[in-house]
Amino acid sequence: MARRIVDISVALQAGIASDPTGGEPKIHYEGHQESIPRMLRHFPGMTPERLPGGEGWATEQCQISTHNGTHVDAPWHYATTMDGGQRAATIDEIPLEWFHQPGVKLDFRHFSDGYVVSAADIEVELARIGHTLSPLEIVVVNTAAGARYGHDDYVPTGCGMGREATLYLTSRGIRVVGTDAWSWDAPFVHTAKRFAASGDASIIWEGHKSGREIGYCQIEKLANLDQLPATGFTVICFPVKVKSGSAGWTRAVAVLDE
Repeated sequence: MARRIVDISVALQAGIASDPTGGEPKIHYEGHQESIPRMLRHFPGMTPERLPGGEGWATEQCQISTHNGTHVDAPWHYATTMDGGQRAATIDEIPLEWFHQPGVKLDFRHFSDGYVVSAADIEVELARIGHTLSPLEIVVVNTAAGARYGHDDYVPTGCGMGREATLYLTSRGIRVVGTDAWSWDAPFVHTAKRFAASGDASIIWEGHKSGREIGYCQIEKLANLDQLPATGFTVICFPVKVKSGSAGWTRAVAVLDE
């Protein structure tokens, strides 16, 4: 059987609206000519014209957060505790089995920006695609934000997953979820308006904070989810092993059998 691999990761890129202002990655590119002085220091007596091809190496110096680019959040990102009081796990402590599992896509592109998805919404979508969740499946959410990555309106675009929706998934054994939006929760600009009107602090980061009750990981800034079917694919999203980290970057892919 043939397999097709769909890249569901964004490129780590500077100079685009990938994160809130001030939180974007910075990347300095050093070309083959710029690096020659550094290369020569390793080889006494070498001159630029004697280097093979007259070139040095190409390198990049990055100033980034573990939450830039497509990344996997660990429970430690959400709170100091998970599972009702245990110390929250860091990204290097999560079982690798969580990150290579059958995938399920929920299509929520029709929801308005800032909408908070409920458990009932998930049930409607699961009924539409004819699927019953199984433990450890990786559930990815296709929002309106996916089509706006890199545009100025990316961060405030898309719906978010609330506490009720997140617990609906994690209580059924789901341990890794993902979204093509900047955050698993509704964009902050919309939550801030709701908080100003209600004064209810429990709505702030409510999807993330549900990890205090049931620990889970989430992938943020996914891409190309519109290219995936609802089921019938495998997600592979091993995170970079950052010691005691709250997150780790991932080159997430979906593998389809065709």
